[in-house]
Amino acid sequence: MDFLATVIMALFKKTPHAKNENNVHAKRDWKKRQSPFSFSKTVLCLTLAFLFLPLLVIIFYSFNSSKGAEFTGVSLRWYEELFTQSGGLWMSLLYSAIVAVVSAFISTIIGSMAAIGNSWYKFFGRNYIQTISFLPMVLPEVIMGVSLLIFLTGFGMNMGLTSIIIAHTTFCLPFVYLMVSARVDEFDYSIIEASHDLGANEAQTLYLVIIPAIFPGIMSGFMMSITLSIEDFVITSLVNGNVITLPIFVLNQVRRGVSPVINSFSFILILAICGLAIIARKSLKGFAASH
Repeated sequence: MDFLATVIMALFKKTPHAKNENNVHAKRDWKKRQSPFSFSKTVLCLTLAFLFLPLLVIIFYSFNSSKGAEFTGVSLRWYEELFTQSGGLWMSLLYSAIVAVVSAFISTIIGSMAAIGNSWYKFFGRNYIQTISFLPMVLPEVIMGVSLLIFLTGFGMNMGLTSIIIAHTTFCLPFVYLMVSARVDEFDYSIIEASHDLGANEAQTLYLVIIPAIFPGIMSGFMMSITLSIEDFVITSLVNGNVITLPIFVLNQVRRGVSPVINSFSFILILAICGLAIIARKSLKGFAASH
């Protein structure tokens, strides 16, 4: 195991970068001369307002005591209804979570292995495979959904949870492949040569050297896949059968008018996502510090 420890230490060893003092001082002086108002800062503020003001409106109306657009008073009745009378909403969230985790897990494994194999091995049709792998990213979702529906029904598969997982795995694969490929392109090949010189075979090099090095790219692809899967509506609506995922449930509710229960549910999701982001950030910081 000594060669593994040597390789891992070499992998995560930090190399000092020399800093040009003149550039550092010039950057500080330029920042001091900057005006507090600029076009770029204005565009940034407007963009942030455009992104986050709708969320603030949703949070505000989740505490409204009435269903109308007029704010009549602060009330928690919609949160009570969310946790006591919204079984269908929570069931749709459960279906979306199952589909997202399973499809993200499968697409991450396949996409990561494809990125490694296509980047480091030469074989017939390599460039062709690399090109067509991005088609699901550029094709309209309705075309993807119809083609998957025809393909799955051609095999006699009943539409349901399995068909949704297959469809989500298909359109999440290119995103995982792209993110892992970007990480693989920056990989230091000398580490692989060092592992081989120390006696590691292909499997040991893959699982103990390559995967830890590209792990940030793998996790990015996994999280991106979960996000894309949870928010997808077009493809899911074509292959879902009788399974009601969260986007489909929300659309069915909105057709009857925007329910304040959806607003309260959205606020709960925002809090949960922010909490997960903070935990993930601290965990990654701890991982980076330990290595």
